[in-house]
Amino acid sequence: MLEIKINNKLIKVKEGTTVLKAAESLGINIPTMCFSDGFSNHPSCMVCVVKDNKSGKLFPSCAMPVQSGMDIICDDREVTEARKDALELLLSDHVGDCEAPCRLSCPAFMDIPKMNRLIADSKFEEALKLVKEDIALPLILGYICSAPCEGACRRKQVDNPVSICLLKRFVADIDINNESVFFPEKKSKTNKKVAVIGSGPAGLACAFHILKEGHDCYIFDKNDKAGGTLLNIPEDELPEKALKDEIEIIEQFGAKFRLNTTITPEFFENKLKKEFDAIVISTGDIDNSNLREFNLEFSKSGINTINGTYATNEDKVFACGSVLRHHKMAIRALAQGKEAAFSVSAFLSGNNPTETKRLFNSRFGKLTENEIEEYKKETILDDRTEPLKGKLNGFNKEEAILEAKRCLRCDCRKPKSCKLRINADEYGANQKRYLFGERKQIQKYLQHVEVVYEPEKCIKCGLCIEIASNEKELTGLTYIGRGFNVKIDIPFNKSLNEALTVAAQKCIEACPTGALAFKKGE
Repeated sequence: MLEIKINNKLIKVKEGTTVLKAAESLGINIPTMCFSDGFSNHPSCMVCVVKDNKSGKLFPSCAMPVQSGMDIICDDREVTEARKDALELLLSDHVGDCEAPCRLSCPAFMDIPKMNRLIADSKFEEALKLVKEDIALPLILGYICSAPCEGACRRKQVDNPVSICLLKRFVADIDINNESVFFPEKKSKTNKKVAVIGSGPAGLACAFHILKEGHDCYIFDKNDKAGGTLLNIPEDELPEKALKDEIEIIEQFGAKFRLNTTITPEFFENKLKKEFDAIVISTGDIDNSNLREFNLEFSKSGINTINGTYATNEDKVFACGSVLRHHKMAIRALAQGKEAAFSVSAFLSGNNPTETKRLFNSRFGKLTENEIEEYKKETILDDRTEPLKGKLNGFNKEEAILEAKRCLRCDCRKPKSCKLRINADEYGANQKRYLFGERKQIQKYLQHVEVVYEPEKCIKCGLCIEIASNEKELTGLTYIGRGFNVKIDIPFNKSLNEALTVAAQKCIEACPTGALAFKKGE
């Protein structure tokens, strides 16, 4: 046994143990990319670097065996910066989107590509469940959303964007017409009460997600009908029945409406603040003069909130939607209602109100002409489907399936397990720091029945080559080229189907990025 020191802790380990494994035995997590248990350690990514405290030198922990008397530092500033540099160098050579542009442009961050794939596969109920995780009012938005997602859709470079809003409305229509409406699962009941003032899109969405979090929710509105500004939309843009049906769903989910209720300062102080554990103000784009009497601080356009948490200066009072600043897009007000609900829930759990943060996202810009051809491999070439009965009536099943199949499938297939994304997020990596010259061109190897290979996402760790060899693949994979231009490819002009006949699953599991993935994704 050898005695070494890691982060000032003495430890005895067997001779031949790597520094990486020695650190793990102390519960110290060192990030890795090119390392995988049971395979050769040939460090190439340098993400797992640590520092010799005696010499000050950095070295990859995955391949360095322990030596008696070592004094290792795993997480000081120099080590952290070195790992960040290594990740940024990898990102400079990485071409791929973690999330599709349509999802990034959706204020509610709905998983649009997955919805499209489920509809294309006739899995309508699964598509509905997915939509309702993020969208409280999919039917209403299907009529009135200004569709920023469609503005960002990559299909625009081929012909016309996918009709995302109509597809969303299609699955919501199915819900309305079912004998039993689908409700997302609620968390355990908390016995906490939340008051939402205002029943417009922000208030309704906030209530929906508050209910999902396990809290009770009461919606107060001065009008005799719920809906706020949605009530002012013409019938030929938003049918009254659609509005009524979706508000009824919110009520069936558990919201208790208190209409014809004017919130005076006395009512606010003596009833709401005393009887409720949290209050959310979502009164829309109105004259805020009466709200000033609630001791809330203003800017020129609305109420001030703290650091994106939707919490106001007043204890247990939150605000969202156009009462903060005017929103032309209903989807943005709805998204704020959702985020405010999560902030309220954190507060009710005894934590500080939270700001919604998203994972690191790689993005590469517009497709070139050659890349458009690569993306066409996974779609149909038909132009946009127009509903036979008109836009107001929407798609039938056959039309919805056809339109959903137009999606180019431009999101990553391994967004949750990609180590490059996970580590880039943890270390705050900047994708553009080492970018120079023209980027590489995206290719898609789709000949395999189950697997897709995208070489521009590969970090050349070589794990797939070793796995294919161990599994006795006749063709397998290999390094082609030298130096900076080296890449992993299929030898002898064979296809991916011929290269991976038995080792596909193991190669995908070991691949640290989305370079090798199952076609159906995670």
